[in-house]
Amino acid sequence: MYSPEAPRLIAHLDMDAFYASVELLRYPELRGRPVVIGGGRRHQPQTLPDGTRRFATLREYTGRGVITTSTYEARALGVFSAMGTMKAARLAPDAVLLPVDFDEYRKYSRLFKAAVRAIAPQVEDRGIDEIYIDLSELPGVHADGGRRIGEQLKQAVREATGLSCSIGITPNKLLSKLCSELDKPDGLTLLRMEDIPVRIWPLAARKVNGIGPKASEKLAALGLHTIGDIAAAEPAFLVQQFGAHYGGWLVQMAQGRDDRPVVTHSEPVSISRETTFERDLHAVRDRATLSDIFTGLCVELAGDLQRKGYASRTIGIKLRFDDFKSVTRDLTLPAHTMDARAIRRAAGLCLKRVDLSRRLRLLGVRAGALARLADLVAPHPAAEPAAGVAEPAPRYGLPLFDTLESR
Repeated sequence: MYSPEAPRLIAHLDMDAFYASVELLRYPELRGRPVVIGGGRRHQPQTLPDGTRRFATLREYTGRGVITTSTYEARALGVFSAMGTMKAARLAPDAVLLPVDFDEYRKYSRLFKAAVRAIAPQVEDRGIDEIYIDLSELPGVHADGGRRIGEQLKQAVREATGLSCSIGITPNKLLSKLCSELDKPDGLTLLRMEDIPVRIWPLAARKVNGIGPKASEKLAALGLHTIGDIAAAEPAFLVQQFGAHYGGWLVQMAQGRDDRPVVTHSEPVSISRETTFERDLHAVRDRATLSDIFTGLCVELAGDLQRKGYASRTIGIKLRFDDFKSVTRDLTLPAHTMDARAIRRAAGLCLKRVDLSRRLRLLGVRAGALARLADLVAPHPAAEPAAGVAEPAPRYGLPLFDTLESR
């Protein structure tokens, strides 16, 4: 990726309020207004007889959903991603509520990534709206610390999508991800190692990817609130408090050290499909609805496997109940499969191992232990569950919860 003689120069590109920005392309009359993404089909805008559109607002929302993302105007009112929609409605009742449209977001994701790869091909895909880019060996990139190429990338993304992005360019991935957030939206932030005390150390420790809520809480209890506080702490103290691995990482992180390469290709660990319900559903009283949803998820998952060229040997389920507690169950098959019938059969057996007395708010299906079809001699299209499973699986297409005891 880069020669030992040339210093590394890594960019982190993060699309600005990506889902919301895509929606503003579709509904330009909403520019400048607080807009929230996270509604369902019933929140689709309505075109009136005079050609204008009527939009749903948070004031009208009822349910248990969560916010997917929001515009910067909504964020100024305290509405952020992963917030409960009812809480968001109390903070910004007049904010516009739009449904999620992942097909559209994936289209724009492909567009911006293709535009970047045409200029700088060494790209690590980190999700639908962010990537790392190794700029180290691009001609002339070190002359200005990456400023020219950064501006070129931003322009290419805008021309391809009509959207803005923010880019951090530094010697490593850790610093670049932090810097891409510093000057949002539409920012370009360059940072050298000698700039760390001024620009990085004042940041809250929780800003670092890898410091979650529990670690942040423990750091705060120790009086370590900023990255600079961690940098000033004795390394032995951090190791004592957090263990050799995590404590050692905190020491390196606070000094801005990160040797991770930009990985241009990696095999997925698993592929999954899940959905959160508009209302909580019960295994018995909502049996038919749940069966249709569950079967649909299995069919979609099988389609994902076939489209991406993988087969799975471990099928799992994920459930979240009305008390927000989650459970997972897995089943290993004797052979890899990508067949919807086999996936549903195995997932149904997983479901039989869960107490379904509480209402459900989320249901998901996961395919793990993946293998590329090209690497399998003859992937079995409809593998049976592994030996030792006591109960027969329900037949594909029958109501899923008919196979369970009534509760």
